[in-house]
Amino acid sequence: MSIVNFSFNDQVTTVSVGDTVTFTNNEVGIAHTTTATEGLWNSGLLASGDTFDITFTEAGTFNFFCSIHPSMTGTITVTE
Repeated sequence: MSIVNFSFNDQVTTVSVGDTVTFTNNEVGIAHTTTATEGLWNSGLLASGDTFDITFTEAGTFNFFCSIHPSMTGTITVTE
C-alpha cells in the first residue's frame, strides 16, 4: 500500500488471513506512520522510502491512520 499525496492509495482494502500488507512511504521529504486504531500495529515513523509489513493472522476489520496526519485514514478487511 503506497503512501503518497498525504493519503493511503488503497483507503479500503480486502485481504485474506495469512496475507501480508506492505506500507511504503512514497512521499518525498515527509514522514508518516501507519497506526491501527485498535492498537494491533504501529509502524513508528516511516521516512521517505521506508516500508512496514503487517501479516494478518485473524479475520476482522481493522481501521488505521497516520498519527502525524490524523486525517489520513484507511480500512483493511481480512477474510477467512
